[in-house]
Amino acid sequence: MPEPVFILVRPQMGENIGGAARAMLNFGLDRMRLVEPRDEWPNPRAVALASGAGRILDNAGLFETVADAIGDCTHVLATTARVRGLTKPVLTPEQAMAEARAATDAGGRVGILFGPERAGLENEDVARASAIVTVPVNPGFFSLNLAQCVLLMAYEWQRHGMAPAAPAELDRATATEIEKLGDHFEERLGTAGFFFPEARAPGMKLAIRNMLSRLALTRADVQIFHGMLRQLTRQKAAPAASDEPET
Repeated sequence: MPEPVFILVRPQMGENIGGAARAMLNFGLDRMRLVEPRDEWPNPRAVALASGAGRILDNAGLFETVADAIGDCTHVLATTARVRGLTKPVLTPEQAMAEARAATDAGGRVGILFGPERAGLENEDVARASAIVTVPVNPGFFSLNLAQCVLLMAYEWQRHGMAPAAPAELDRATATEIEKLGDHFEERLGTAGFFFPEARAPGMKLAIRNMLSRLALTRADVQIFHGMLRQLTRQKAAPAASDEPET
């Protein structure tokens, strides 16, 4: 499936570009584009912070304008903490990546804009997006590091693409096996005098049968119970050691 393009607009520090690349690769994304990075490019500090994700930097596209960077995209999302009066849908990262998945499933290409560290995206940048993505953070301190924002978006992209885990196939016990286990419980507990007083015995036995059927036991579980019951009986039947000294 086509993956979204992560577009870093006028990033200021090579370290943050490297951190963003590392965050992307953590979640299987490798399409990065850069618009007017402030410092030299390629940037050795970016490579150092990428920590093994250098191939993303090697293949990153370099563009002069946002318009150029999003030119082949059919859907553009702008990450920003401030709506700034622009009338656009405002999405959480979860909602945005759900829409991004739907767009790529339909054959579209998604671009996600991330602004510079100091002030974020300008209105001119946001105006080119179809929707705004805002992380619901503390309103008194809404500043996110560039790599942190990239990480959140990459995580949500991967999460929405994960198929539900198939339940493990269990070797469930049959009704007959559970019935026999109930018989074993009744036998051993009856010998131990558990069903007392006698008038309550039928209700107690019924409760045990109900419990065993409710537990969704596997065949291994049933064998463990049988072994426990047998061992308890053996322990009770074993003669106590004599306290008399041998002569």
